[in-house]
Amino acid sequence: MTTGRSDMDALTLLDDAAAGAEAREAGHIMRFLRPPSPTVVWAHFRAEAEAQIDHWPLWLPVVFGCGSAVYFALPREPVTWLSWGLLGVAAALLVFRQRLLGRRWQLALVILGAFFLVGFSAAKLRTERVRAPVAPAGLGVVTIKAFVVDIPSPGQGGQRLLLAPITISGMTPETTPIRVRITLRPMAQLPAPGQAIRIKAMINPPPPPASPGAYDFARDAFFDSVGGVGFALGLPEPLMPSQLPPLGMRLQMQLNALRWDLTLRIVEVLGPAEGGLAAAMVTGHEAFIPRSEVDNLRAAGLAHIISISGLHMAIVGGFTYACIRMLVAAWPWLVLRIPGKKVAALSGFAMVVAYLCLSGAPNPAIRAAITASCAFWAMVFDRRALSLHTLAVSALIILVFQPEAVTEPGFQMSFAATSALVALAETWPRPVREIQTPLVIRLVQGAGTAGLASLVASLVAGLATGPFALQHFNRISTYGLVTNLLVEPVSSFVMLPALAIGALFSQTWLGTGALNIAGAAIGIMNWIAEIAAKAPFSQIVVASAPSWTLVAAFLGLLHVCLWKGHWRWLGLPLALAVNMAPRPPQPDAWVSSDASAFAIRSAGQAVFFRPDVKLFAAQVWARRRGLVEPANPSAARDGLYRCDRWSCVPGSGAPPQIAAVWTRRSAMAEGQAERLCQADILILRGEIEKSPCRTARVLTADDFRIGGSAEFYRRPQGGWRIVWAQPLRGDRPWTHGATAMEP
Repeated sequence: MTTGRSDMDALTLLDDAAAGAEAREAGHIMRFLRPPSPTVVWAHFRAEAEAQIDHWPLWLPVVFGCGSAVYFALPREPVTWLSWGLLGVAAALLVFRQRLLGRRWQLALVILGAFFLVGFSAAKLRTERVRAPVAPAGLGVVTIKAFVVDIPSPGQGGQRLLLAPITISGMTPETTPIRVRITLRPMAQLPAPGQAIRIKAMINPPPPPASPGAYDFARDAFFDSVGGVGFALGLPEPLMPSQLPPLGMRLQMQLNALRWDLTLRIVEVLGPAEGGLAAAMVTGHEAFIPRSEVDNLRAAGLAHIISISGLHMAIVGGFTYACIRMLVAAWPWLVLRIPGKKVAALSGFAMVVAYLCLSGAPNPAIRAAITASCAFWAMVFDRRALSLHTLAVSALIILVFQPEAVTEPGFQMSFAATSALVALAETWPRPVREIQTPLVIRLVQGAGTAGLASLVASLVAGLATGPFALQHFNRISTYGLVTNLLVEPVSSFVMLPALAIGALFSQTWLGTGALNIAGAAIGIMNWIAEIAAKAPFSQIVVASAPSWTLVAAFLGLLHVCLWKGHWRWLGLPLALAVNMAPRPPQPDAWVSSDASAFAIRSAGQAVFFRPDVKLFAAQVWARRRGLVEPANPSAARDGLYRCDRWSCVPGSGAPPQIAAVWTRRSAMAEGQAERLCQADILILRGEIEKSPCRTARVLTADDFRIGGSAEFYRRPQGGWRIVWAQPLRGDRPWTHGATAMEP
């Protein structure tokens, strides 16, 4: 009896314990599901904010750039006095910050707000400082007497010249642009920089965006003081100028002449196949690179090697630093008397400056040189060379002098990749040095660590730049990670160091030998690029996301890199905005800004009606909308439309019923009106006084002169919606007269 009662008491105790455990578990679940109190949330948020005290200066260039970006996003140009007023407000905030607020994080917010205002004002003042005359639309054929300043990269139409006009017929000195860029005829011989020439050409204002919302190259031309672009109608003739150019221009042209001579020397030694690319990496001249080579490098994800940027500056400066450091260390008497690390850093800085001058100082090279210089000077002042603080200083210097850099893909991609790599370097675990480890094992371990670091660095850099490459270039190089891993050892340890030695000793046997070594390395790189370019699915075309996603991706990526703590991963969804956001609907048709080129969308392809006209603009539009080019453009067009030399009318199976007339001499030829007016929309490049069609909507030269390029969307309920480029650009200094009608 006692035993039975004891068993029942034990069961009761077990039931009570189980019930208590269930109750406690339910309490934990309820506390987990219950939202935290505002006090707890505020305390957690405050703790996270306090943890960023030593990181808040990293956000100074970010808010500075945001202020500049707000200026460039405005639909209308603000008045100049507003920028000076904002500068005054920012100065007052910085001077009286201690009196306004006392806590550190509050002071940080005040300083960040002041830098935002300074960024806006700096962009406005930079615009006013570089404002220069722009060629008017419809100027016609002119005779240009000018100095050849430089030979820029070839365009879609061929080789180009950058001219400093002495006179332009039909224009007064006050209205003459400071710089003009001319495309030469195919058989024209390139004059050397510094020569004075006379040439007949057709010039217009810098071109507007290729399609609504596309990148605005006219803005780049405005800040480069290029006030006119066009093409030559004859061959350049030598000219004896009556006066010398200013001293600064003479020095610039002399330096460019030396660069051009070195370019010719490199091409002479290596030939166009390897020499063109070698010259581009040394002097910045891309005039001799074969088109097929550029296409292969682009398809393989190696096109960044052509433009002189951070990779080139890092390798050249780092190679110089390592050599000087080893030479100093190899001389015991010298190593005891000078700081070898600082001397090597100053030598690396000097080489970076020399390389910048040799490259012609394009904007990407300037930004890369500033970043590398900040790293070397950090060594001189006993600071960490690779740190987020050093990167922030370099970004702030760049934005102070070039606020427009925030709009350029090169700046966005460069600092996105560099920020991600530096943040990775700061969190990368430091290996423990082992004692008395055999040399073979240490070599194997070092090789494995270096290989893993290269793989992770390439992956991180690719992920960081991916959103910007998608948004701006609309291409994914499928094998880009593999090709960059294969090419990186060749370019870092053989190609670029050999090119540096070859450029320094170009007139000696040592320079010739170094150039030949570099040429062999370039041959290996071209071989890898060709294999990757011809592989299946080497490139994938991806449509651009809405414009807000680019800003979200940049800020999200910076939040991941700069925030300290677990909250950094809150920026990851924003960093993936370009990748994840739904794409806008694809337009049914596109027309260029001068109504000379036309394309439609058919079965996921972009059908070009005039593939030999405005090809670059048509390709930009197609990639932005995720459309691929047909293998045979003429066959794709003729299967849908009936075209002759001057016009196209839709056939029975044409998806968009749009007709077009290309000539401006006679907008509507006799007998054309009836069949052209059967379309829903009729595009005329010329001008007419009265519409010949009753039902079709007619767009003429006046419409495109005002609106720029256009996209056509079919409405579900019937009719068409037209989106014009010019209203999206706004009324800014670089948009005036940019919708010139070209011949």
